[in-house]
Amino acid sequence: MVDLLIPMLIAFVLIYALIKKVDAYNGFVEGAKGALPLMVSLLPYIIAMFVAVELFRNSGLSGLLSNVLSPALNLIGVPKELCELILIRPFSSNAGYVLLRDIFSTYGVDSYIGKCASVIMGSSDTIFYVSSIYFASTKVKKTLLTIPIALLCNVACCVLACFCCRFI
Repeated sequence: MVDLLIPMLIAFVLIYALIKKVDAYNGFVEGAKGALPLMVSLLPYIIAMFVAVELFRNSGLSGLLSNVLSPALNLIGVPKELCELILIRPFSSNAGYVLLRDIFSTYGVDSYIGKCASVIMGSSDTIFYVSSIYFASTKVKKTLLTIPIALLCNVACCVLACFCCRFI
């Protein structure tokens, strides 16, 4: 049934357009034309995020910060092996998945660390990427507390994930 969801949705939209006597193809083309300027305006923000993530990871700064923060995170129940994942995940999903694969190959998918990493990846998001796209498209300039609150919530999510995985 799930496999038919998208085709059924497309069929519904096309039938609805026929009933309302709307040219669905031209509507789609006009929508795509309207999206092009938005995509062009967002491109510099996306490129900046990709470059920042690569610099953060390849410079060794993420590893250094992981070593510095691991004792504090360990005190609140987060294994030190997850520190780099917690630092990288707010920046990049792809880098997070690379770290997740490394965690799985080192500790196993059914290990406590593997389970915690899975829950962290599934319950957190790329804060900086989403924020940069959202704020760039809405022209919001007053973002002072947005990122710190989102990061605090992300850390709370990671701590809660590790706490819950203790009982699984």
